[in-house]
Amino acid sequence: MTAPGSGSGYEGTAGVSAPWWRHAWVVVLAGGIVMGLALGVRHVQGLFLLPITSEKGWSREIFGLAMAVQNLTWGIVQPFTGMSADRFGSIKVVAIGLVLYALGLYGMATATTPTGFVLTAGVCIGVALSGTAFGVIYAAVGRLVAPERRAWAMGMAGAIGGLGQFIMVPAAQELLGALGWKASLTILAVTMATLLPLAIPLKESAAGVAHPNIETVPEQRATEVVREAFSHSGFWLLNLGFLACGFQLAFVGNHLPAYLIDKGMSPKDGVGALATIALTNVIGIYVCSVLGGRFRQKYLLSGLYLARTSVIALFLLVPLSRVSVYSFSAAMGLLWLGAVPLTNGVLSRVFGMRYLSTLFGLVFLGHQLGSFLGVWMGGYVFDTTRSYDPIWFIAMALGVLAAVVHWPIDDRQILRAAPGLAPA
Repeated sequence: MTAPGSGSGYEGTAGVSAPWWRHAWVVVLAGGIVMGLALGVRHVQGLFLLPITSEKGWSREIFGLAMAVQNLTWGIVQPFTGMSADRFGSIKVVAIGLVLYALGLYGMATATTPTGFVLTAGVCIGVALSGTAFGVIYAAVGRLVAPERRAWAMGMAGAIGGLGQFIMVPAAQELLGALGWKASLTILAVTMATLLPLAIPLKESAAGVAHPNIETVPEQRATEVVREAFSHSGFWLLNLGFLACGFQLAFVGNHLPAYLIDKGMSPKDGVGALATIALTNVIGIYVCSVLGGRFRQKYLLSGLYLARTSVIALFLLVPLSRVSVYSFSAAMGLLWLGAVPLTNGVLSRVFGMRYLSTLFGLVFLGHQLGSFLGVWMGGYVFDTTRSYDPIWFIAMALGVLAAVVHWPIDDRQILRAAPGLAPA
């Protein structure tokens, strides 16, 4: 049995130092890079909307449907991916996710029919994201780093991931301008495949079972923990709040560039908006992670959703200009993925770390249901009304709802008297 280390995640038996790839900074860096590029490629998919639909002669609803299926697939598969990571180890799940991501991007570039496009861009990449994004990465980092450094580690992994998203925006735009959308997607596919070695530092001893950095609790089966969560009202309130989060982020991330072009702004403004969101997200996710280690996460979540809704309202009220676009993007970025470590924090606070991947996957299903609705309804409503205004108003209403439902969550730790017994 290993013991927590003060500066390197944990050390080997009898005080023997762990190998370099077990040190906390390596784990954080590897997890952050994988998560950053996985989310970064997803973040820039809105830049491909107009080039793909124009060349293929498809409607925006077809592209929106593929992205909606991607989000919904991600959400549906995430609980099972989380269970697999908890049982078999994160390294296998991350490696498979990277391979599927590469195949999905290549298939997206070579698809000749809307059905093929939906299957590759939607289903394949959706499954890939479930193994390479925060659901698995945050849980792995949390288990591999000593408890006293967990808030820092998750914050740093999220910040590195946000930086990866930021870098991906200008990179994707340069590729599109120089090589076109098909070659760009192929290069992104190769890039994802080259990340496979970064899964190695995320390998957990005994597939995460009885890990030294997991607090000692009476042993439970995954099914018992899931039943426990389903009977907890806070679990369902987190689901409802996360639905609003997914709706807002998917709509803005996929439709903001097209919205700005429709309003007479240049494609560069859309690229700049996404890049600004990604850049300020680096700061926002780190700050939210650190604050979550000091204050009640449920109250921080309520404040975050209320602030995000206010930012959207202000963006719609003021005259559209480059100043308003970049101000909106900077503010949204600060609030972009901060909800993820905070939601993780509530789950680990109530249910513990052992099955965090599984429980986050179940809560994340609500997020991805919202993402499906946000990206698909954005395309459908625009094709029907030639306006995105109804979706903006729905996004604000859901934000207010999310702020309200997080406040009463019972976030006290469940006390387990013995295996198989009901929580105290």
